[in-house]
Amino acid sequence: MKVITEKSSSIINSFFSAFVLVGLAAALRVWPLNVLDSELIWLTFYPAVFASALYLGGLAGLLAIFLSCLAVTLLWPLLAGQPVISNGLDVAEMAVFAAIGGFVSYLVDRLRCTRKALKQSELKSQASIEQETFTRSILNSMPSMIGYWDRDLYCRDANDAYVEWFGRPPEKIIGLTFEELVGEQLFALNEPYIRRVLAGEPQRFERTLSKADGSEGHIIGHYIPDFDVDGTVRGFSILASEVTVLKETAETLKLAACVFDNTLDGVLITDTNGIILSVNPAFTEITGYTVEEAVGQTPRMLQSNQHDDAFYVAMWQDIASKSRWSGEIWNRRKDGDLYLERMTISMVRDVDGEPVRYVSVFNDITALRRKDEHIRHLAFHDGLTDLPNRTLLMDRISQKLVNIQREECNLALMFLDLDGFKPVNDRFGHNVGDYLLKEVAKRLLALVRESDTVARVGGDEFMFILNNPQGRDEINDIAHRVISSINEPIDICGEVLHIGASIGISQYPTDGHTSTELIKNADMAMYTAKRLGKNNIRFFSSDDNDLSAVDS
Repeated sequence: MKVITEKSSSIINSFFSAFVLVGLAAALRVWPLNVLDSELIWLTFYPAVFASALYLGGLAGLLAIFLSCLAVTLLWPLLAGQPVISNGLDVAEMAVFAAIGGFVSYLVDRLRCTRKALKQSELKSQASIEQETFTRSILNSMPSMIGYWDRDLYCRDANDAYVEWFGRPPEKIIGLTFEELVGEQLFALNEPYIRRVLAGEPQRFERTLSKADGSEGHIIGHYIPDFDVDGTVRGFSILASEVTVLKETAETLKLAACVFDNTLDGVLITDTNGIILSVNPAFTEITGYTVEEAVGQTPRMLQSNQHDDAFYVAMWQDIASKSRWSGEIWNRRKDGDLYLERMTISMVRDVDGEPVRYVSVFNDITALRRKDEHIRHLAFHDGLTDLPNRTLLMDRISQKLVNIQREECNLALMFLDLDGFKPVNDRFGHNVGDYLLKEVAKRLLALVRESDTVARVGGDEFMFILNNPQGRDEINDIAHRVISSINEPIDICGEVLHIGASIGISQYPTDGHTSTELIKNADMAMYTAKRLGKNNIRFFSSDDNDLSAVDS
């Protein structure tokens, strides 16, 4: 529709222009020349015809001829009062005018069209050159090697990237055979791909090439067949892209993934909103949650409720200010068990310094903590009876003495030695002796208050710390209950055993001001009680010092 409209507009413009030019020629003939009856009347209209054809085309020239003939046959009789075409000669003159005008119009139109075609051809040629230059500049700016090889394996085109790899500019590569460029060894490696691409099959492969500078680079090569109109392959294009950095990065990522999957530490990665993006197998082993159960959740799924809000606020303050937090935290496994973990949370930032990820690395130290606690327990407790040992006893006495300085209260030590233990141990053996000591420890623990302490300080020696006893009578009462409990029969392996106990007692501050003095005096009182016979109770007195001096 648009083409028809443009054609109609062109015809109208041609008609209007021819009409104006013919009218102008007629006006010049009538007024300035004032020669209506001249025999050269047709000469007036030749310029109008030629001008129309030259500037507007052959159609305008033909329209000018038609309008000129119409003006002479119709207009002139009115102006001159007599017809111009009156005989055969006049008709011949008009015919000659029409013929000459038509021929000239045709020549002028052809000339005009030829000029237009030449100009268009020139523009197309220039555009083609510009396009080729543009395309060539793009190809040469590409870091990948791009080339074209015909069926005979001669290079027909190559870009500048070949210089870096082979040390030759494109103009010295074009015309070479494939084998001449890459060498016999590399050609042999590539030959199977060349055969397949010439058979019409696109090829993709990876290759390590040596560059002109001696370094090696890893490439991904593509061979793309070029089909002729009849379907035959007339050659193939080569696109070889260097992926050395990508290959190294891939190897690094592969190594990192291997470490991620095989490290014994649990790893948890979240986005800035705390949504879990990835976990490793060790995470599953420690927490019991699978990858599918963890990804998309938040670390709150592990929360143990063992820490208050202030703990987490302080943690995130450290992460925000130092980009890292390290510490110990209690979490809960999928099965509900609590576990202690040593954890490091690191903030990962982008190139602009904005946080993009949080990485948590942790390990389960529950068993290690229990082992440490067990070691600490063994350091301060008797291995057989699990009662506090002498070290812990001394520490607790010292603490009690410090408290007494702040709060006025009493303190008493009872030193107990079993009567008849050695004969039992010698007769029945150490296993029975050990069982006997354990049973004595249970009975002693059943007698003391929560604020008191019972300790084993020797083979068959025990000590009591009585916290704030209410006078000598209460101490004496507790001592008698201890002896009564120990005197009760003990059934071991079918044997009923009977033992007793001797107790020495020292009090603060009358019998000493330090733990060493109190223990020493309680010990002396116990030996005094033992000399007096079995199941005796003795409060320390200065006489015990005199008896000790005599014994020594």
